[in-house]
Amino acid sequence: MSQLLIAIGTMIVGVGACLLYFWGTNKALDTIYPARGENAGANILRANSIRPWLFLGPAIVILTIYLVYPVFNSLLLSFKDPAGVEYEGLANYKQLLADAKFRESMRNNILWLVVVPAGATFFGLLAAALTDRIRWGNIAKSLIFMPMAISFIGASVIWKFVYDYKGEGSQQIGLLNAMTTSLGFEPQAWITLPFWNNFFLMVILIWIQTGFAMVILSAALRGISEETIEAAVLDGASPLQIFFKIKVPQIWGTIAVVWTTITILVLKVFDIVLAMTNGQWGSQVLANYMFDKMFRASDFGLAATSALVIMAMVIPIMVWNIMEARKDFK
Repeated sequence: MSQLLIAIGTMIVGVGACLLYFWGTNKALDTIYPARGENAGANILRANSIRPWLFLGPAIVILTIYLVYPVFNSLLLSFKDPAGVEYEGLANYKQLLADAKFRESMRNNILWLVVVPAGATFFGLLAAALTDRIRWGNIAKSLIFMPMAISFIGASVIWKFVYDYKGEGSQQIGLLNAMTTSLGFEPQAWITLPFWNNFFLMVILIWIQTGFAMVILSAALRGISEETIEAAVLDGASPLQIFFKIKVPQIWGTIAVVWTTITILVLKVFDIVLAMTNGQWGSQVLANYMFDKMFRASDFGLAATSALVIMAMVIPIMVWNIMEARKDFK
């Protein structure tokens, strides 16, 4: 009960502080540049040019402290020793390239990049197309979107029960092993199978992100002009031809944005691997590698270097994503 009261009190104080800040700064601005007197017009223009920065100011300060500063600090740490004190030049970068676990993480991340965005986008597009054609489509969309409301850790706990393994001769409570044994096969410890366990983990993220892809692509499909579809029908096009040759080309920009958005998420995937395998059995990814070096090995230099690798992979995709998204609004 005390924790709930503290949380409620924190929210009240936070919201109150925000209201007080915006009221106070706007009041001060109106006092400095009053909208009356001989210079009323000039004062209004000056106040209006400054006022947006009053709203943006706190966000800029917070981003600078929690985003910009850590980037530069990580860059400095990447040239330092494990304790983050003495400069060692490119030693961390050389060690990273020579580390078998880092190479495993890179290989697995590339595998995730190939499978997850493609799988989530495909199933999202399929769900968007099919749910728009049935009477209870909105209910189906709600069910497909529901995993988006679950945290990655929560989803991992759910799927742990799906992949649960109790050993041969024991009653299997895991859904997948229950199905396997009912078909006459031996149960398997699915998430301990090297290489294949990566795909079992990817299924979780695809399950979560399909709802996101479906919502965005469904909106894009509804934005297609009915005239083009009617013209295709009159020309004798089949439903599949209409979908692949009329609809998909018109929403290709949206598909690309959804694909790259999920790609950025995949590059930062951490929770699922940590909760399911903790990076064991050949399932390590870059974010978990960074976590291990930072909090388990206390190697700040190597952790910062691996963080920069993730950032270097994310930035080009993010920039391209923003450019594509802007084209849709022009």
